[in-house]
Amino acid sequence: MLSDRLVTAINDQINYEMYSANIYFAMQAYCDSLDLDGFANFFKVQIEEENFHTSKFYNFLNQMDARINIGAIEAPSNDYGSILEAFKEALNHEKKVTKRIYNLMNIATEERDHATMSLLKWFIDEQVEEEDTFNKLIKKLERIGDNAAALYMLDTELQARTFVPPTTSNAAN
Repeated sequence: MLSDRLVTAINDQINYEMYSANIYFAMQAYCDSLDLDGFANFFKVQIEEENFHTSKFYNFLNQMDARINIGAIEAPSNDYGSILEAFKEALNHEKKVTKRIYNLMNIATEERDHATMSLLKWFIDEQVEEEDTFNKLIKKLERIGDNAAALYMLDTELQARTFVPPTTSNAAN
């Protein structure tokens, strides 16, 4: 049985994952407004990932017979000065998510809740991947600078990105 402290913290993370999806919806809309379909697609896939994360936490609480509480979601920013700025904001957001996951792991470790630690191990690995993805795209965008042809090439590359739900047994939780 999960402690009240852990249930509250995971419920808070469920809501934060939904907030993350909203941030990426705003970024997708920004990219669509610039007719950058590939970048918009990139953020569409991010939304799908955040929704998967929300469901993963939700399903875990449900499996642990804990009460799920959905709260209000803060409105995201809708204005960005450039694609690069949007990606830098996304990376900063992912770093906040990482800190939140680490905090959840600290609570689970203190409470010796091995089921939660197992779940959170998957999220820690996921956050390494998320931050790496954004870091690499930021570096590419910085190299591109004002080169419209290079931006178009990256936009075309990002158009091919798709969401494939993880298939490992722990990922299905």
